[in-house]
Amino acid sequence: MSEPFTSAGRRPSLAGRLARLGFTDAGRAERLLLEAEQDAGAWIGDDLLDALGGTADPDLALHGLLRVLASADERGRGAELRAALRAEPGTRERIAAVLGVSDALGDHLVRHPGHWRVLRDDGAPAEPEAPREPGRPSAGALRAALLEAVGADPAVEEPVASGAGPETLVALRAAYRARLLSLAGRDLIGAADVAEVAAELADLAAAALEAGLAIGRAQVGGHAACRLAVIGMGKCGGRELNYVSDVDVIFVAEAREGADEDAALRTATRLASAMMRACSASTAEGALWEVDAALRPEGKAGPLVRTLASHRAYYERWAKTWEFQALLKARPVAGDAELGARYLEAITPIVWKAAEGESFVQDVQDMRRRVEKDLDRRTGDAERQLKLGPGGLRDVEFAVQLLQLVHGRADDALRGPNTLDALAELSQGGYVGRDDAAALASAYRFLRRVEHLIQLHHLRRTHLVPDDEADLRRLGRALGLRTDPVGEFTALWRRHAREVRRIHEKLFYRPLLRAVARLPGEEARLTPEAARARLEALGYGDPAGALRHIEALTSGVSRRAAIQRTLLPVMLGWFADAPDPDAGLLGFRQVSDALGTTPWYLRLLRDDVSVAERMAWVLGSSRYATDLLLRAPEAVALLGAADGLAPRPHEALRAEMLAAARRHAEGGGPAEEAVAVVRGLRRRELFRVSVADLLGLADVETVGAALTDIAAITIEAALRAAVNKIEMEAREPLPTRVAVVAMGRFGGHELGYGSDSDVMFVHDPCPGADERAAGRAAHAVAEELRRLLALPAPDPPLEIDPNLRPEGRQGPLVRTLASYAAYYRRWSQPWEAQALLRADPVIGDPGLCERFRALIDPIRWPEEGVGDDALRQIRRLKARMESERLPRGVDRRLHIKLGPGGLSDVEWVAQLLQMRHAHDVPALRTTRTLAALEAAAEAGLLDREDAVVLADAWCLATRIRGSLMLVRGRASDLLPTDHHRERTAVSRVLGYPGTGDLLEDYRRHARRARAVVDRVFYGGD
Repeated sequence: MSEPFTSAGRRPSLAGRLARLGFTDAGRAERLLLEAEQDAGAWIGDDLLDALGGTADPDLALHGLLRVLASADERGRGAELRAALRAEPGTRERIAAVLGVSDALGDHLVRHPGHWRVLRDDGAPAEPEAPREPGRPSAGALRAALLEAVGADPAVEEPVASGAGPETLVALRAAYRARLLSLAGRDLIGAADVAEVAAELADLAAAALEAGLAIGRAQVGGHAACRLAVIGMGKCGGRELNYVSDVDVIFVAEAREGADEDAALRTATRLASAMMRACSASTAEGALWEVDAALRPEGKAGPLVRTLASHRAYYERWAKTWEFQALLKARPVAGDAELGARYLEAITPIVWKAAEGESFVQDVQDMRRRVEKDLDRRTGDAERQLKLGPGGLRDVEFAVQLLQLVHGRADDALRGPNTLDALAELSQGGYVGRDDAAALASAYRFLRRVEHLIQLHHLRRTHLVPDDEADLRRLGRALGLRTDPVGEFTALWRRHAREVRRIHEKLFYRPLLRAVARLPGEEARLTPEAARARLEALGYGDPAGALRHIEALTSGVSRRAAIQRTLLPVMLGWFADAPDPDAGLLGFRQVSDALGTTPWYLRLLRDDVSVAERMAWVLGSSRYATDLLLRAPEAVALLGAADGLAPRPHEALRAEMLAAARRHAEGGGPAEEAVAVVRGLRRRELFRVSVADLLGLADVETVGAALTDIAAITIEAALRAAVNKIEMEAREPLPTRVAVVAMGRFGGHELGYGSDSDVMFVHDPCPGADERAAGRAAHAVAEELRRLLALPAPDPPLEIDPNLRPEGRQGPLVRTLASYAAYYRRWSQPWEAQALLRADPVIGDPGLCERFRALIDPIRWPEEGVGDDALRQIRRLKARMESERLPRGVDRRLHIKLGPGGLSDVEWVAQLLQMRHAHDVPALRTTRTLAALEAAAEAGLLDREDAVVLADAWCLATRIRGSLMLVRGRASDLLPTDHHRERTAVSRVLGYPGTGDLLEDYRRHARRARAVVDRVFYGGD
């Protein structure tokens, strides 16, 4: 301040101003200032008061500053400090920031008031006579400073401290804390980010270890007989140390030439112990930190110091999974640099082979689960744990380390010991998604920053978020949160923790890791030589062609190529598990070419292993599904969760498809465009159903019903488009109502992938309309519907077949309802009544559909049943079909539709029972084969065992028929016998171990079914 607080008009406003600046006890702060005012040496100005108010804890900062000023005055240094506080804004900001966060560093400044100089604008060291060092100090500068503090010459290869007594240990601690104070000053004003702070802390710890080793040499006689290297582990090795942490080390030693090895090892052990004591011993300045050597081979039970050969032998024969994970962080930090480098050179190759162990990934995951379980058992505050709790630092570190160990075998860029650097490389290499990596990095920085702030307060080793309001307020304000420091901090911390936990579980337990880990190292690299050998071993028919696909997918430095290099070694094995590996790899390349620039595609495959594995099976099994995916590659997204492959409910799918068609119609688009949009949706749904079928997620009835729904809704949308077009051309509403009657397998809701859609067209003129005009309009609609559906399109054709109509091809394409009634009354044959058993008027005008159903029900389910003459006609027709419709030269026993015990046999039995008994048994009034058989069995019209035999045979034949279409991409009713690959593929898709098993099983089912047919259908009453 330019005036004392007692000046006129100042006193009444002081407490209010202090409260506005953020002092929580403004009254106490005012008293302290007024008391200090009595001593002119403690006079504080406005700028400094504002700086104190901007700190994390203004009350703590004020109290600490007054103590430091008093101590400086006692030593005659107060005037220099006060002058700097007035004239140097940066010095003022750094001193205030440190005192507002760290009570412990305030105590240090009280003991060493001259050390405030390390916080000056020019970065001056603690004592005026010491050399100045602006900016961030290098690791070498820190080493030199701490060695000089203990009286050792930094220029000597193995410096020795000038003394080993308590005063030397005190000097080491004072020098260490001065450097810590300098770093905290830069950290707390944002001049160093959390990664730079952690790296400098690690360098400072390494310097202290070197100084401790120099003190040890002063204590241990004969130390020149041995060479000792100190290997930093954990956060020290990774250059990501905390302000207060144990420093993990491993010692490696060798005898110098001519020295006895056993004696040298004993000397090295004494030297290592002395170094540990030099850092850990308690003094008037406290201790630095514990030096922890428990990560050494055999832990605390093993020798403190080993030779390089002993280390190597242990890791090659006895090391556990967690020890290799720990070695990721290994880095020489002190002692003999050449020996340390040789240690890394010897151990590193062993580390990167560790992930090839059969249970490596499982071991790491199990270890993490045990740590979490033990944490829950030992403490009730796991949720407040920044380090070990859910969503904490360990979640990030374990996920990164596991990914490093698995993928780092093939990618040297992933082998760095630093978590943030490794995470950046994992993202750059495509092993982790950019968004996930950014979220993890942001959360990790935040959590480390909070950890640093918590530890700085008392310079104690802790990872626990405080629950005290004042402590939380200090944390929030230190992070720049001012409106509601406690609430904002808590919300921010919880959000980061939730995001870390989500990504950790996604990455750490990713099944792809296990699959990659099981690959030998060379195969994981996917070198051309490894790829060729693997392709041949896996049974690829054209390894050279497969190699070309692999090269096309993985060449270059793009992110896409990097992710492909991760995926392909695993997927090659999955393709090999499918019936046609070569087709699978080709299809994968084609889909990847189509979607490779789409951000979500490869991320989906990498992050959700089930998608990649399912995709490999589908592409390597089914030409039909592959063609669909190539025409609509974005449908690969459906391969995720199993529930995404469940056929869509009829009403939901109908609403989507009709809405899409309606939008085009209302926008004035042509009918062709509306139908094209609907057919695109049909393509997606066909892919969904085919994949569910291939993966065994949908049974025969589900597949048939889903394919029928897709066809019916597509035809309905096309019908609406046709009606709209005819009405627009005529410029008047359609003079008749139109409906489409599903027939055959379509009407039975049993369509297959290659089935035509059998239909009949019916119309009913509107009241007052001219019948001829109505007929012409209905005919025009039917022809337009057929034209729209027949237009060339990149999807399986949707053929509608109207030949089951009265008089077949000779009869009119469209009839009125009255015409159908007259025809069936006068001319209908038994086979036509039988055909109507599968008629389901489901498309078009609802009222007309119901009237048509009412018209045909008495015909297909006659009250008097089927007479003897009609029964004989039906049996003769069935026999004639068996002899006439089978293709020439075909083994009738292999024809799954018309052969003995095939689809037709079962369906004719069901239909005969319906015609004879449906009038009396309502449950038989169904268009579905399996439902009719079940109803007949329930009514006692068919023996239950016979019904099961027929149903099983029908389901197997339907599955085979569907699988033939899925595998070949072309419809067939004949079991494959000549084409080995097709026969094998169909067998594999159906789950049979061999082609002979499929043939034997089908013949057994067909033989049993034919016996029932002979007895029930041909056996008389």
